[in-house]
Amino acid sequence: MGTNDDWLALTHEDALEPDLPICDPHHHLWEFRTDQTEPRYLLDDLLADTNSGHNIVSTVFIECGAMYKEDGPEALRPVGETAFAAGIAAMSESGQYGPTRIAAGIIGHANLLLGDDVAPVLEAQIAAGGGRFRGIRHSVPWDASDDVPVIRGKRPPHLLINDTYRAGFAHLAKFGLSYEAWLYHPQITELIDLARAFPDTTIILNHFGGPIGLGSYAGHRDEIFETWQADIAELARCQNVVAKLGGLNMEINGFGWHQQPTPPTSEALMEATRGWYDYTIEQFGIERCLFESNFPVDKLSCSYAVLWNSFKRLTAGYSDADKAALYHDNAARVYRL
Repeated sequence: MGTNDDWLALTHEDALEPDLPICDPHHHLWEFRTDQTEPRYLLDDLLADTNSGHNIVSTVFIECGAMYKEDGPEALRPVGETAFAAGIAAMSESGQYGPTRIAAGIIGHANLLLGDDVAPVLEAQIAAGGGRFRGIRHSVPWDASDDVPVIRGKRPPHLLINDTYRAGFAHLAKFGLSYEAWLYHPQITELIDLARAFPDTTIILNHFGGPIGLGSYAGHRDEIFETWQADIAELARCQNVVAKLGGLNMEINGFGWHQQPTPPTSEALMEATRGWYDYTIEQFGIERCLFESNFPVDKLSCSYAVLWNSFKRLTAGYSDADKAALYHDNAARVYRL
């Protein structure tokens, strides 16, 4: 599969508010991902996006199953990904690739189903991160319907309420690590239960809780939005949860941007999705929300410049202080950059 760069170039926009400092708290780096629109996304590829007009001052790398160790104990193989990301970060810190500090924070993977045996994995991840390791993501997307696409393999159901998974989760706070919550929207109620059970662990909701718009969920967006609103309102009552604002341009969300003759403009993107943004900000408050790119996954639908323009259209009437929080300061605080 090739890239969609030629298609993305059909919609060009200059960056709005180009001086506004941004920390992008959610991107990936990988190679050999033939299942993705961008099979290769390494430092130069990311920089081509971050240098497209917006003032990206730092980023956070999020695990994506890249560069696992080929051998050694199975539980420790994900440490290879953290070492890989730390190497990219070290290259960036040299200053030879520009002022943006790539992977200033690193989120890796640890199998929480190891239970108490996850502790040495977390220790190894922290060591491999070179002072940048901030937390883990053990994704749990699952749906009872067989027509919902599987992302990176089928997972067991109900992991968030699994006793062994929670035994592993309990170690995160001991190491001062956060948890990235990537799930589908019907699972938000289970995340609420997890957040209440572990109030001392920071939980970062990814991609609005993964609203599904394909398969049996297609054509039911209004109904899904209503259910999602009730669950998000309850989740927001958990003070240990913060919400990333982004990741709505994946195929799973069902907007179908990638099937259009030309990519969406920033105005079209925001008008189609702003209800999810407005409601999440309303419930969590400015201080617990942070914009994210989810690149290169969301690159399926739009360019980096257009994506951040869509966010800036949403916040056009916000105060300078609120913009600083949403685009940079909250991410820097949550990920301790």
